[in-house]
Amino acid sequence: MTLYHGSYLEIIKPDLTHSRFNVDFGRGFYVTPLYEQAAKWCGKFKRRGKAGIISRYAFDESREFELKMLKFDSYSDAWLDFILNCRSGKDTTDYDLVAGGVADDRVFNTVELFFDGLIDKTEAVNRLRYEKPNLQICFRTEKALKFLCFEGSEVV
Repeated sequence: MTLYHGSYLEIIKPDLTHSRFNVDFGRGFYVTPLYEQAAKWCGKFKRRGKAGIISRYAFDESREFELKMLKFDSYSDAWLDFILNCRSGKDTTDYDLVAGGVADDRVFNTVELFFDGLIDKTEAVNRLRYEKPNLQICFRTEKALKFLCFEGSEVV
């Protein structure tokens, strides 16, 4: 499978050192199989006057069994619970790789409404859905990163 990472740098050897905490699936290296989504991730850097660079990787899916994985096939209560735990710094799981939908830009407002009891979990999940197909894959451990093979990059 080909995976893409959108940034302002070419990333030949991904690592966890530069990863942020408290994001959707926790600290890790985020990629997507959707080129358009990686290009969108570059947008925030381009708006800041930096280059947008998409790095491309090969991932051998036949070796997934060697990793402890969590996959969300749809937006669900379990997906939302996992994101809420990761974003609030309460995730204690030891997954090597987590895959699932992207919470959209309204996530902070929606999470606040949910925490304040103004909307229920079903409404929160519905508000967090993207209309376009999307998928993010978070490589959370050095073990998982060894399965990514850099193939090249391009400026967008």
